[in-house]
Order: sequence, then C-alpha cells, then structure tokens
Amino acid sequence: MADKKSPADGWPLISGEYEVGDPESPVAATTLTSELAGDIVGAGAAIAGTCHTENLGVEKVVANTISNPNIRFLIVCGAEVQGHITGQCFEALHANGCDPEKKKVNGAIGAIPFVDNLPLEAVERFQNQVELISMIDNEDVGAITAKVKECIEKDPGAIEEEAMVIDVSEGGEAEEDEGEAVRVVSGETALLEARIRDIDTEIKMIGAIQKNMTGNYAGKVQGIMIGLVFMIVIMGLFLFF
Repeated sequence: MADKKSPADGWPLISGEYEVGDPESPVAATTLTSELAGDIVGAGAAIAGTCHTENLGVEKVVANTISNPNIRFLIVCGAEVQGHITGQCFEALHANGCDPEKKKVNGAIGAIPFVDNLPLEAVERFQNQVELISMIDNEDVGAITAKVKECIEKDPGAIEEEAMVIDVSEGGEAEEDEGEAVRVVSGETALLEARIRDIDTEIKMIGAIQKNMTGNYAGKVQGIMIGLVFMIVIMGLFLFF
C-alpha cells in the first residue's frame, strides 16, 4: 500500500469552485470551463473543479495541490478557456516554470500568464510533486474518470516533503511554511501590474520602430535633396554651355 501523509490542516486551504473527495487520493483535476467535478471526484479524485484564469486561478490550484503531499497527478481537462488559455498555462508552468523576476510563466500564450503570488520554491515543488496529464478540450466523462482510476492504480505514494502552505487569497499577507515572506496581490492588482508591464514593453518596441523609421525617413530625404541638387547642377551646365 502506498505511503500517505496528512495534508495541511483544513485542506483545501484556498477557496475556489471545486468539490473535495478523499484527501489521500493521488489525483487532482482542473476542469477549466467544464462542469465535471462531481463525476471526477466520484471516480476517486481528491479534488476537482473549474479554473478560468491563467494567473490567480492557476496560483490557487498550485497552492491547493502542494499543500497535500498525497496528490501526485494533476489532470487538466475540459474545454479550454478562450483568451486566457488557462490549460496551456498549466502545461507551460509545469514544463518550464516562470521567470524569477517578472513571474511570467515561460512559454504560456494566454493574455496575462503571471503568477506573482507563487514563490519559486512553490513552482518547483509543483513541478516535482505532480505528473501533469493533459486532456485539454476533452469533456468525455468516461475517458476522464478512466484516467483518474488509472492514476489511482499507479499511485506512487506521498511525496517525501511535508505539505507546503502558500496563501494566495486576495488580501492579507502570505507566507510560505518555511518562513519566506511572499508578496501577495489581489487579482485586480496582478492584472494591472501585468498590463503595465505589457504596455512598457510595447512602448519600448514602438520607440525602437519609430527610431528606425525616423532614420530611414531622414536617409530618404537626404537622398532626395542630393538628387535634386545634382539635377539642378546638370541642368545649369546644359543652359550655360
């Protein structure tokens, strides 16, 4: 029998739209925009629920996952979230992590894929703790529940480390269990900061383009003026000679 550990007291700690099953199950699932949680939990998952955003939503799923060391599989299923592309953000975070300074998920293609509330240790723990199983855009309840049961059959047991508690709730202070302070921002603030970063990048790009265009324009004007002077000189030579 696979070894089990106690999840953090009061697990799941972060609020959200989910249903909870056996906390010793090795399976968690995010169903993106699809309402499939009941069937998935009924098949034996520890927790399952929707996730709409590629920033705070992803952070909450990660926080609830790493605070239960028994969870070793994360199934990402259901209809993809248009614009946010949240399912792909989970894939990118798990495979590539995030930029240590900007906290942008490496390789994510959604609108605002920033995980400002997650310390790098939490991202690494997420990558190491779970195997991510991608079933994005799959709403076949039979196929998804079969995958849940398959994962339960190959349960490797709880991860060696104890539960890692990260508070990513909106408002208040956040701390990681081992004492590292984590800056917390509300969902609205995270979106605003991300947009400011995007605007700053776009301004720099526009500046570079304008500089290039100005240089090209100046060069063209200079060429035209030289051509006109040359033509005037030639015409003067014809008139006087």
